Amino acid sequence: MAEPDPDTISSGAGQRLGAPETLGISTLDPGHRPPAMPPGRHVTIRVRMLDDTEELFDISQKASGKVLFDLVCSHMNLIEGDYFGLEFQNQQKMMVWLDHIKPIIKQLRRPKHTILRFSVKFFPPDHAQLLEELTRYLFALQIKQDLYCGRLTCNDTSAALMVSYIIQSEIGDFEESQCRSHLLNNNYIPDQMPLIDKIMEFHSKNIGQTPAESDYHLLEVARRLEMYGIRLHPAKDREGTKLSLTVAHTGVLVFQGHTKINAFNWSKVRKLSFKRKRFLIKLRPDLNSSCQDTLEFLMPSRDCCKVFWKICVEYHAFFRLFEEPKPKPKPVLFSRGSSFRFSGRTQKQVIEYVRESEFKKIPFERVLRVYNSCLTLPCIVVSSHYGHLWLRAGVVSNSPHLSASSGHSHGMVNGQKSLELCSHSPDGRLPSPLTSPLLNDACSVRTDDEDEVRRKRFPTDRAYFIAKELLTTERTYVKDLEVVTSFQSAVGQDEATPDSLKDAIFSTFEPLHKFHTGFLREVEQRLIFPAGSGTSPPLTANLSKQSEILLELEKACKASRRLEGLCRDFELQKVCYIPLNVFILRPLHRLIHYKQILERLCKHYPATHVDFRDCRAALADVSEVVDQLQGSLIKMENLQKLLELKKDLIGVDNLVVPGREFIRLGCLSKLSGKGLQQRMFFLFNDVILYTSRGMTATNQFKVHGQLPLHGMTIRESEDEWGVPHAFTLVGQQQSVVVAASSLVEMEKWMEDVKMAIEMAKTSNGPSSELLTSSLTDNKCPEDSSVEAESEDDMTAPHASLEKPTPHRGNTMVHVCWHRNTSVSMVDFSIAVENQLSGNLLRKFKNSNGWQKLWVVFTNFSLFFYKSHQDDYPLASLPLLGYSVTVPSESENIHKDYVFKLHFKSHVYYFRSESEYTFERWMEVIRSATVPSSRARGLNGKETHA
Repeated sequence: MAEPDPDTISSGAGQRLGAPETLGISTLDPGHRPPAMPPGRHVTIRVRMLDDTEELFDISQKASGKVLFDLVCSHMNLIEGDYFGLEFQNQQKMMVWLDHIKPIIKQLRRPKHTILRFSVKFFPPDHAQLLEELTRYLFALQIKQDLYCGRLTCNDTSAALMVSYIIQSEIGDFEESQCRSHLLNNNYIPDQMPLIDKIMEFHSKNIGQTPAESDYHLLEVARRLEMYGIRLHPAKDREGTKLSLTVAHTGVLVFQGHTKINAFNWSKVRKLSFKRKRFLIKLRPDLNSSCQDTLEFLMPSRDCCKVFWKICVEYHAFFRLFEEPKPKPKPVLFSRGSSFRFSGRTQKQVIEYVRESEFKKIPFERVLRVYNSCLTLPCIVVSSHYGHLWLRAGVVSNSPHLSASSGHSHGMVNGQKSLELCSHSPDGRLPSPLTSPLLNDACSVRTDDEDEVRRKRFPTDRAYFIAKELLTTERTYVKDLEVVTSFQSAVGQDEATPDSLKDAIFSTFEPLHKFHTGFLREVEQRLIFPAGSGTSPPLTANLSKQSEILLELEKACKASRRLEGLCRDFELQKVCYIPLNVFILRPLHRLIHYKQILERLCKHYPATHVDFRDCRAALADVSEVVDQLQGSLIKMENLQKLLELKKDLIGVDNLVVPGREFIRLGCLSKLSGKGLQQRMFFLFNDVILYTSRGMTATNQFKVHGQLPLHGMTIRESEDEWGVPHAFTLVGQQQSVVVAASSLVEMEKWMEDVKMAIEMAKTSNGPSSELLTSSLTDNKCPEDSSVEAESEDDMTAPHASLEKPTPHRGNTMVHVCWHRNTSVSMVDFSIAVENQLSGNLLRKFKNSNGWQKLWVVFTNFSLFFYKSHQDDYPLASLPLLGYSVTVPSESENIHKDYVFKLHFKSHVYYFRSESEYTFERWMEVIRSATVPSSRARGLNGKETHA
């Protein structure tokens, strides 16, 4: 076999753009190198990757399997490597997984002549649990292989649809002659010819999809198939009937042919074992079942039994355990049974690690082969996040399928990056956004440090920067209005949308958008504040309709599941970067921003200034409107928050009822017989809900219980239970002991609960009771959540092509869950008043240069764009839990107007252009990172200064 070309090896399918050499390695911490190679004779191991390329790794024979696996993951810069493994054919001609604990010399008898295959080992129930695009790309390659070899069987429609997504990612948008020629020359499924027309029909509907989006859709179809991730192991039952055993995230499955005939969920299995050829499944006692306690299956050999048993042990540990099992102590005299155990992180640990890691979701280079044999083109490398085109060498010809999908200007010729900004694709689309603030050089020009001459060009007058803040925030506001007008267009054509709702949205937001588009143009031209421009009478009339639209939309969604689905789908689009209802309230919050800007101008100008009178008049007009709307704004913000929380919760009905007020949400540890368990608590003016978050496809929180506030008392109980920051909620029917993450968190919770209890005594609360799925804490909430999801998957039609019901996983509820903190309604109100937009230079802790980005602060988060013209963010950084400070001398940041954001090991530096903008960024960010003043009442608001 020919040696792989060195250039091909160095630019493998998973290599990232500009990635540091030691970027996050599988089971290692970020920034660490692979473990030291043990001494001894080295051998070259050949590994076949999922794209069928082969890589060579030089490794000591005494090294463990984990060392080799980490080298492979390091080569690809693969962070979620725990889903994968290395398999090979052993001496018994069986495919087995490389053991991470054993030395390689004890597993590979002839390592020079053995080819290991890098493959998917653990198939999760939902590809949304795969947080990195590179991981989903590798899963897509595995699905492609399984389709080709006939392992992933399905009906013709599903097969044709999956092939259409594969060729969309490989050759781009549909062009009939090219697509047909490609399918005639390349096979993706065993019997492809009869399905070519159907594949082409599906492919024609994929126009505009990026490779990353095609991968996602491919996995969406594949995960619903019954044979998804299935590896059959031949067996017989006691009567000699030929069967197959397999293991999945749900448990052990029994197949007859390609039909599943039985399933033993992990919750029902007490023990798995094997004796020679017999594989034994011992079940937990069930009085309602006639099934035997122990089931026995006969496999071809003892080795077959042991191989399957090992896979079952690993699947159970990966999907069911919270952390890697500890090794058992070795017996002194003799051992009985196998000492095999699962080695590596569990799925829960992987998800938590990637979400906490600052290296997550960095774009990677995707190597695509040119399939048209008539063209001799160089290797094309596509950054699938940003849709830009590079060439390793040579010049792109005018090939139809290349020109159709490569309208990009950022080039790399002969390995050298150009300095041009990346352009949009021809149809104006941008690739999928990131959800972490890590952008690489491809998305933003890395600027050099400005010299003194350039800095003197900037104006120094404070009024200039105040007016510039108006300009930058107005740009964001107009973009936000466009989101609502886009929503109106999306649902306005559907019959499920009531005419009254269409008319209300159109009559309110179309005039607003038209007015502010013109106003923005005027500010851009003059960079001054035209007096009274934000308070024209027509706009004041329109601003009173926000609550009507919120209520009308909620009512219409209750009446029509179709409209509810349309709203959910729109909210999941990249352009809708915060909850849709927040956009609807934007005009009201914008008035508050105008008032704040005018107050700064009036404070800055002396009474003799030429613009002083105009600013005072404008401030008086805006203040009058704000005062008129203040009472209804508080009610609308509360309604908006209840509607948002409704989407985050499972197991509670009629959350949105008259009289209910949201007060605080956040993480507390609940004391039970199993110890302290993390729970998400929701405090309202009449009840406290506590919930847990299982690894479900919908990313929602399951309600486990409710504590009515009527008759409740609260007391500190740290000494009573010996748990730091503990307090007890004593209800009339149930008492709950909880612990906060810090003294500050405990004080915030206790003060809000006490205030809510007092409010419950005197106010008229909601007229209806909550309806929850369970009023007592579940015995094993995490397991039950997973099992419930598994049961739904098992009973659903596996060949269905319908979309699931996904849910945003980046709301404040999820941020509080992962950061182990809380946020109150007062904090939310302050946050919407403190919004800011503008250009900032950003630098990472260990990087040298600065990146220029357009940054929007809203909803407790920083959203990063290449420029203010982009329609949606490339990345976001939730700030709850972060601290904002000024760098110390030891950090060697010798620049002016720099502030520092840090949380645990994550550190970011940002530079602003002036003293004023520096102060403003510090001010608004502190509104999200510093706890709100506890002196203000729950129903009162004040401007954050």
